[in-house]
Amino acid sequence: MRHTTIILIATLVLNSFNAAAQNQIDKQGRRQGHWVRTDKDGSKIFEGDFVDGLETGVFTYYYGNGTVRMRNTYTIPGKRCTHEAYDEEGHLLARGEYSQRNRDGKWSFYAVDGHLLKETTYNMGIKDGPQVVFERNGDTAEVANFSNNRHHGRWWKRIGDNGYITGNYVNGAMEGRLVEYNENGQISREGFYEGGLKHGSYRYFENGRLTIDERWNHGSMNERLILLMTPEEKFVSVFDIECMAAQGKNKVVVFLKDGSRLTGHESADIVYNRVGNEILVSANRKSRVMVARDCVQGIGKDNDGREILIMEPQPKFTVFPDEDGKKMANMRRYDEHSPLEDMLRERQ
Repeated sequence: MRHTTIILIATLVLNSFNAAAQNQIDKQGRRQGHWVRTDKDGSKIFEGDFVDGLETGVFTYYYGNGTVRMRNTYTIPGKRCTHEAYDEEGHLLARGEYSQRNRDGKWSFYAVDGHLLKETTYNMGIKDGPQVVFERNGDTAEVANFSNNRHHGRWWKRIGDNGYITGNYVNGAMEGRLVEYNENGQISREGFYEGGLKHGSYRYFENGRLTIDERWNHGSMNERLILLMTPEEKFVSVFDIECMAAQGKNKVVVFLKDGSRLTGHESADIVYNRVGNEILVSANRKSRVMVARDCVQGIGKDNDGREILIMEPQPKFTVFPDEDGKKMANMRRYDEHSPLEDMLRERQ
């Protein structure tokens, strides 16, 4: 019993000595030696060593459950350290260097399964240099360059397994040619930018064939020509289209504002997608009739009292709108600032 008491007293004295030996502040108010900071429950928040108030060696920060949250290893006391961050299960999330508490140099970010997600280059807390994003299998998903936290330089992004899109940024804004290729290596989109805005030619392709040809002026679309198979190839301005209606699975009739009509030998959905929903809206989904927004005037009634769509110019056939078509027509009076109205004003 006496032997046990002596051991207990010795342990208490040693613990008291250790507590007194850490968390020391010198006469100049600087932290010195080994420090351990705990919360009100006694759980460690961090521990590490100070020399003249500066962190040195390894500093470890903890979650409330005692697992490591961060580990900083100082190469220059108080100024520069390598950094590792973990989740509560111990998975590495990020690794890089801090300089004066700013991210500096190459940083790597990881998923919980350990695969590399992204590598980013920093200059004193600011993105500056290349950034690479990776897919789960390790393939490159995206390559970008930054200057002063903004995209600057070449940009490349994978689409699917073999497709990709690439362009160039200047001070955060797309500049020059943007081009996209599909899985088969065929071009699917090509356009030009000035100051981040579409400017000049902008074209879309299907299976390598040109189907949409646009002209832009600093973000405003002046023209969109779409391909119609009639059955020969014919390009039509979307601004000349008044309405269109499907006739079977692979046939669509396009009515122009001048009263003429064209028959396209492709599905209505394909042609509609080329025209764009800022130009055409659905008037009757069941009969698959679509109309140009700018031609819609409102709702009227025919001689039998049925509600019909009033359009200008009035087409040679009657359009019976469904409930969504009626709502669209009633909203036209409040739609003075639609994208289409802006496009039409730009063309005048």
